[in-house]
Amino acid sequence: MGEGIAVRTHEHVAELVLDRPEAMNAVSTELARTLTETTARLAADASVRAVVLTSSHERAFCVGADLKERNDFTDADMHRHRPTSRAAYTGVLELPMPVVAAVHGFALGGGYELALSCDVIVADETAVVGLPEVSVGVVPGGGGTQLLPRRVGSARAAELIFTARRVEAAEAHALGMVDRLVPAGEARTAALELARRIAGNSPVGVRAAKRALRLGFGRELRAGLEIEDAAWHRTALSADRKEGVAAFNEKRRPEWPGA
Repeated sequence: MGEGIAVRTHEHVAELVLDRPEAMNAVSTELARTLTETTARLAADASVRAVVLTSSHERAFCVGADLKERNDFTDADMHRHRPTSRAAYTGVLELPMPVVAAVHGFALGGGYELALSCDVIVADETAVVGLPEVSVGVVPGGGGTQLLPRRVGSARAAELIFTARRVEAAEAHALGMVDRLVPAGEARTAALELARRIAGNSPVGVRAAKRALRLGFGRELRAGLEIEDAAWHRTALSADRKEGVAAFNEKRRPEWPGA
């Protein structure tokens, strides 16, 4: 797809691969641009029902921003680079279909923020996650200050961000920093299996459910229920709903129209 990104297709599942192994998948300017372009293509592809974010590197998911590249940045360069960097994380976060991260090894800083931008994080026992940005004089800038509290609560997120500490897999799972813990080397397989299960359900229903979950979180209950009601109306009148009911009554697997 471009520098640092590859895409593999598994029927209705797209595997989005971080593929810059020489730099442990550090997010360079070009990788960020490619990630933005690739997620835009995936978002527009109605045949894609789920996405899995994986890594080609043996020891790392992604180590975050490319600090070697940024070492030579002027203040003006930093300002110019910011929209490019931010768009890459937003591209993952705003994919309309569910996204599963398959994390192994290091997922630090922007690398962990890429995982946080996904709906579900599957990690293996080698995973080490964290947001160490304050240790190099910045703050998490890929959504970490907003996404981590939604997972672990504000006080726990504050402790993790302020201390910049790295968290190994077992503790990360216990804290809710990752959702599913699997044996070493099995994160990708488990994430693809989960994505295939998601892809077997109504794409209209799944996308509407994701939208309702995202928009309703943190809202006053009545407002959240209105968002859910709007999602219900979008699905109740869809061809997917008609096919789903027919398949249930005819005791067969549904053939989703996706409309």
